[in-house]
Amino acid sequence: MMRRLHRWPGLLAAAFLIMLAVSGAILSVFPAAERIASPAAVQGQTVAELAALVLDQHPGAEQIRRAPSGKITVWWFDGGTPGAAVIDPATGQDVASADKSVIRQWLTAFHRSLLLDDAGRMTMAAAAFAMLCLALSGSLLVARRVGGWRKWFSRLRGPLAGRLHTELARLAVVGLGISAITALWMAAATFDLLPVDEANPAFPATVSGQTGAMPSAIPALQETPVADLRELAFPAADDASDVYTLTTSQGTGYLDQGTGALLVWATPGPWARAYEWVYLLHTGEGAALWGLALGLMVLATPALAITGAILWAQGRRGRPRLRGMVAAARAETVILVGSEGGSTWGFAATLARALQAAGQAVHMAPLSSFSPADYSAARRILVLTATWGDGAAPSSARGGLERLAAARPLADVPLAVLGFGDSSFPDFCGFAVAFEAAARDRGWNLLLPGERIDRQSPQEFARWGRALGQALGLPLELNHQPDTPPVTSLTLISRRNYGEAVQAPAAILRFAVPKSGLWRRLTGRGFGRFRAGDLLGILPQGAAVPRLYSLASCHRDGFVEIAVRKHPGGLCSGQLMALQPGQSVQAFLRPNPAFQPDRGTTPLILIGAGTGIGPLAGFIRAEGGRRPVHLWFGARHPDADLLFGEDLERWSDEGRLTGLRTAFSRSGPRQHVQDALRGDALALRALIARGARIMVCGGRDMARGVQGALNEILAPMDLTLVTLKSEGRYVEDTY
Repeated sequence: MMRRLHRWPGLLAAAFLIMLAVSGAILSVFPAAERIASPAAVQGQTVAELAALVLDQHPGAEQIRRAPSGKITVWWFDGGTPGAAVIDPATGQDVASADKSVIRQWLTAFHRSLLLDDAGRMTMAAAAFAMLCLALSGSLLVARRVGGWRKWFSRLRGPLAGRLHTELARLAVVGLGISAITALWMAAATFDLLPVDEANPAFPATVSGQTGAMPSAIPALQETPVADLRELAFPAADDASDVYTLTTSQGTGYLDQGTGALLVWATPGPWARAYEWVYLLHTGEGAALWGLALGLMVLATPALAITGAILWAQGRRGRPRLRGMVAAARAETVILVGSEGGSTWGFAATLARALQAAGQAVHMAPLSSFSPADYSAARRILVLTATWGDGAAPSSARGGLERLAAARPLADVPLAVLGFGDSSFPDFCGFAVAFEAAARDRGWNLLLPGERIDRQSPQEFARWGRALGQALGLPLELNHQPDTPPVTSLTLISRRNYGEAVQAPAAILRFAVPKSGLWRRLTGRGFGRFRAGDLLGILPQGAAVPRLYSLASCHRDGFVEIAVRKHPGGLCSGQLMALQPGQSVQAFLRPNPAFQPDRGTTPLILIGAGTGIGPLAGFIRAEGGRRPVHLWFGARHPDADLLFGEDLERWSDEGRLTGLRTAFSRSGPRQHVQDALRGDALALRALIARGARIMVCGGRDMARGVQGALNEILAPMDLTLVTLKSEGRYVEDTY
């Protein structure tokens, strides 16, 4: 709901918001320029002294007006001819024309009303309301993304367009909110929708009838500094009943032109004062630096509109288009999808099209939007979901479990859950299993027993489809052909070979970074930005499903690097191990934000074995000695497969690597990395007590051994890995 509230005002009002922002940003420069160009009053100068200087130069002066910028303008009549000029308050002499800038007048009219009078004012007010909605909803979305208001300025991860959009929002949202609120206030005042205080006091009932009091001798003018002046109007020369009218920042009063006495004084009411503050906050008139700062913040609007449109397009592209899809309220079958990389959406689209061909009205949506109250015509709900990491919800299913727990089950609408995952992981389809269990506990009827699809198998998906068709009494044949992800050609520039002596061939492969334009960087589709720990998808020849490898380099290194071990019968690893410099593979990038070092300065504990050293080596290279980094690394033999051995030695000498402990299963004491951890229990406890973060990468068997060793080490500290995980101090990436 919050995303929709943020998305649609932005998309619908984007053009008006850009016009509003750009014109407002340009206008914000004028108060500062006027402040710089306007001669300043002498320190301590009074209105009486200023008026005397003005009358010396222009005996027929009618009005002196001081702008919030400090610019002082005088209007006069000379022999029946009107005149006006900006003056130097120190001398009273003319220094510039009083005519307003044509460009400024045009921009002001355009900014207020698009040059369309009341219709334009209402349009721009609607745009300001859209900006306010965007500022409020955007703030909530940013807080949700970074993990709470206290982490407002925490480091961001993900594709460039998303990070740029959020960074700009974090910096500009205050200015956008203030600009929108003040614009709406001023629009409401323009259309008389707000209470109005009387601008001037009532004219005095009696005056002395005398004339001739010089401004320099009037006490009220002698007591008023020029810095407080807003306007001084002189009485008409031939009208003894007229008065001096003095307006300052404190109020407005009338002065007798014969005696100089203060006849009436009135201070502005609360609504008038509120409008003055609103005007200052919106225009910067009287606060030039604030105006410039506001202009800069508002100028982020075009970039926010562009990056927001890119994110919307990416989201649309990530979900397959389904022709003939009906609204949720009219759907007989509701398909809800939990996906991280997009592949589950493809399976859902295949299912949806098959159901449509069988005459069903289908609605397909992310699982995060789960809302049974909206499914008034539904006869069944089908949930297709992957699992992210260690049993967590994938991105399009976040909040789905919470929505399930808060919703009433639909008595006559059964539910079925199909999980997608990899059976080699300990928590195979963990989120799908958890969702089905929660649905059962809440009282939902299950259409089918929960099923799990291993490694995106089209055959298993087809078998599930036939079972679903039997339950529905429909002939369903699900022939899913996975989409090939967009790939880029990577050319190998060097390789380092390991492991032949221990019959476990491995290599560190280094590829050239392909050229990536700004558009591809913004949309997250190029190689312009990547980090160690992100995933490199390799599409092997003769296969449609890519294999993922953790990156051992970042974009600043100037190359793309991975560590590969040859697996018996492995299609992709076999092709990579046969690759020679100058040859190429087809690849793509996938961010892996869940496996990244934090930006703190507490110690970093890295634990890995075999090719799991890849991303850990990348982290050491990227940290550059900024924090203590300790590595525990397991291999078979120091002379055969100590991957990155030369680099580790150099990084230790350079201070990038604070501590290094290796364990070899076929040499010396013959131990695994978890054994080395147990031997260093005291050192590990000391590091963890200092707030160290632990990152583990390698095979699942190794990871289970490391978990057991760490739980033993943590026990005397009354800590467990569960506690460290909940604090974000333990993460792992296993294969």
